[in-house]
Amino acid sequence: MNYEPLPELTNIEQLGEFALIYRLTKDLVIYNSSTQKGVGDDAAVLQFGDEYLVVTKDLLVEGVHFDVTYTPLTHLGYKSVAVNLSDIYAMNGVPTQIIIGLAVSSKYSVEALEDIYEGINAACKKYKVDLVGGDTTAIPSGLTISITAIGRVEKHRITYRRGAKVGDLICVSGSLGGAYCGLLVLQREKVAFMGNSATQPDLTPYTFVVERQLKPEPRRDITLQLLERDIIPTSMIDVSDGLASEILHLCKNSNKGAVVYEEHLPIDSRMATVAHEFEIDPATCALSGGEDYELLFTVSQSDYEKVKDMENISIIGHIKQVGKGANLITSSGQKVKLTSMGWDGLKLKRT
Repeated sequence: MNYEPLPELTNIEQLGEFALIYRLTKDLVIYNSSTQKGVGDDAAVLQFGDEYLVVTKDLLVEGVHFDVTYTPLTHLGYKSVAVNLSDIYAMNGVPTQIIIGLAVSSKYSVEALEDIYEGINAACKKYKVDLVGGDTTAIPSGLTISITAIGRVEKHRITYRRGAKVGDLICVSGSLGGAYCGLLVLQREKVAFMGNSATQPDLTPYTFVVERQLKPEPRRDITLQLLERDIIPTSMIDVSDGLASEILHLCKNSNKGAVVYEEHLPIDSRMATVAHEFEIDPATCALSGGEDYELLFTVSQSDYEKVKDMENISIIGHIKQVGKGANLITSSGQKVKLTSMGWDGLKLKRT
């Protein structure tokens, strides 16, 4: 009897997060005219009267996105909201509501869950967002937090990943690489603690980078500045997976190339000190480190005078034709191809 050989199966980790999303969604059909934008941006965009409704979801899974050994549960609750609001701001929108899904194992007490909700409530209070519902269930082990964020944006101000034009300026908020360096510190101190639990780590010298990792702040202030100066970015994305990765996303969605200058990367001296301690080039942390949740956006050159003096904004390069590729010009003048080296939730684990 002859048997057909079983088809070779593809390993999810081998495929990677973004390739997996494309493979699972490439044949999706939009059935409702109210869906203005589906899969492929920081948030979905839905028709809602005179405005657009923007909706996004993020998962935080224990052992993949966080380690409770060094993550205070209050901070975890705060961060779970912050990372979702960041996606709304990346669409140039204003977040208004969140819905929570919580899957929790028996190792967590009621008091532990109250700590998580304390952080969630603190983020809601700061960003004026309403918690309007959700679901809670038991799981065999660990903890998973799933949050859906809802926001709104005027139709003429909606900003997608697509839309960048040749000559547009590439801008980014804040500083980069701090969250990654904070993770390195926390992981190192965890190893030391596990070896000698009687010794408590002193994280005081690393306050800046540790806070960048444990308690990121979405950049509502940047979208407010853009509104005040009447600037509508031609494209925008939040920096959750590393600057290089996000630039490549903008280039792919806009069908353009880019050039970025190393000397213009926003590098905080406190991050650089930690990077050197781990014998890593600070520029590498800025380009490839994830979870900074800054805003990366492009603007027309006609908006240069408006954007050049914006607080906490750096102009790091410009958009080029697609055939030019996406490249970094190093401080020594070398041209290096940008590659995606940032966070991939299907490949990396917090250990």
